Amino acid sequence: MSLSEQWVAFMTILRKEIKRYLRIWTQTLLPSAITMSLYFVIFGSLIGSRIGEMGGFTYMEFVVPGLIMMAIVTNSYANVVSSFFGSKFSHAVEELLVSPVSNVVILMGYVVGGVSRGLLVAVVVTLVSLFFTHLQIHSYLIVITVVLMTSTLFSLAGFINAVYANSFDDISIVPTFVLTPLIYLGGVFYSMDLLPEFWANVSKLNPLVYVVNAFRYGVLGVSDVSLPIAFGMIIFFTALAFGFSMHLLNSGKRLRQ
Repeated sequence: MSLSEQWVAFMTILRKEIKRYLRIWTQTLLPSAITMSLYFVIFGSLIGSRIGEMGGFTYMEFVVPGLIMMAIVTNSYANVVSSFFGSKFSHAVEELLVSPVSNVVILMGYVVGGVSRGLLVAVVVTLVSLFFTHLQIHSYLIVITVVLMTSTLFSLAGFINAVYANSFDDISIVPTFVLTPLIYLGGVFYSMDLLPEFWANVSKLNPLVYVVNAFRYGVLGVSDVSLPIAFGMIIFFTALAFGFSMHLLNSGKRLRQ
């Protein structure tokens, strides 16, 4: 296939992905706004008023970047894992694999679809947060870069989960038992400085630590980890996930039946 034909294939997959989550926006976009509103009220207003300052900011200001990132992570992941597994379940993926469409185009079509949902949810949750606190962005470039990189990383993770899932129940196992603990232990609600040295070092194995802190630096200008290290780790995990995703597509493992 020519480059223009590959582009048409990519845009076709992307449009399908965007139309899918916009069609059921009450299930894909609205829950994030409601859930984050509850987090803002409970953790920001009620509990935050008792905690006081953290990292030189009010507790509400401190947790907002982490909560926005939490919504981006879960939605980017959920979009790809549910969509690709649905295509796999209906054997539509097999038709894609035997077509002249490049595997890179197939992967990026689904991944960019997940990224687009992550970006849209980021906008929605940020607008909701403005009802509870004032956001003064430290660096728009860092904020946008981290959002794009993070949504890409977890879209790829959702793709890998979808490939290995054997049933619709399997696509909820990783978010429940892996993703959720990583999010809550990733510094969303607390500063890493509060942890004992041993647990602070253990936390550095959690990719969410780098994601949350890089985004918090973009918003507030503070971070518990070095910004170059945070970006380096995000790039490392993304490259690892991309390479493994391409391996799964190229081998056809668990995809062709």
